[in-house]
Amino acid sequence: AKAFRQNYDKIKDEPGKLWTSIEGVTGQVYNWPKSTYIAQPPFFEGFKLQPTVADAGIQGARIMALFGDSITTDHISPAGSIKESSPAGKWLKEHGVMKADFNSYGSRRGNHEVMMRGTFANVRIKNLMIPADADGTREEGGLTLYQPGGEKMFIYDAAQKYMAAGVPTVIFGGEEYGTGSSRDWAAKGTQLLGIKAVVARSFERIHRANLVGMGVLPLQFLGADSWQSLGLTGEEMIDVVVGGELKPQMDVKLVVRRGDGSEQAVTVRLRIDTPIEVDYYQHGGILPFVLRQLLA
Repeated sequence: AKAFRQNYDKIKDEPGKLWTSIEGVTGQVYNWPKSTYIAQPPFFEGFKLQPTVADAGIQGARIMALFGDSITTDHISPAGSIKESSPAGKWLKEHGVMKADFNSYGSRRGNHEVMMRGTFANVRIKNLMIPADADGTREEGGLTLYQPGGEKMFIYDAAQKYMAAGVPTVIFGGEEYGTGSSRDWAAKGTQLLGIKAVVARSFERIHRANLVGMGVLPLQFLGADSWQSLGLTGEEMIDVVVGGELKPQMDVKLVVRRGDGSEQAVTVRLRIDTPIEVDYYQHGGILPFVLRQLLA
């Protein structure tokens, strides 16, 4: 403590050239720098004082990924090194960053352009939509099959194509989806990729709350139901039908529409667990909800 106080007293009394060369800004609005480490996030784009309370139902969604059990928040939003061939690595190179200076996802968590490209980009994550090789092994990494057609590409690239076409997407998982550390970017990145719902056998409690806080529906299979029991391959289209007013832990209908024209419906549990979470979701997430409360 003594050394700390002595050092900071020097900054007050003898700041030196390095300290005095740092320029600050004045005013009530932050002047965002041109940086690959920090950027103005898009969470308030299109913000209005009054929320547009939309139906929680989803129509014509494509499946972004089919995951197994124990998908962790590090699978969803890795904190480690950035691969040169990944969408985040390509973006950094396009912005003049040398590979030696990539640093990590964790160090660049102030820039949504990097973090949304890193969502589902863990080199060990397995999307079970990707067919297994003859020896049973399956390609790892943040890949998916873009539908219709089944073209293999990075999840980030597929998300951009789906959003440009106005097509919502959903994720399917198994037990303990979102287990591990309460990494906020696991939910933020999911929302920024245009994913409207995550359907799983069970959720880790903090990640479930974070999904609701970002306006993403967590839906839980009942009994022995799973995406495997439904026979999903990733080629299907998904509807979520909410009957009536949105209420905590209500049952909703998940409709699977297949390419042959057949449909299969199963009941799932809406894991918006409390009345305040209903408010968060209907405001588009906790961030616009809080901002509207402050402005009011």
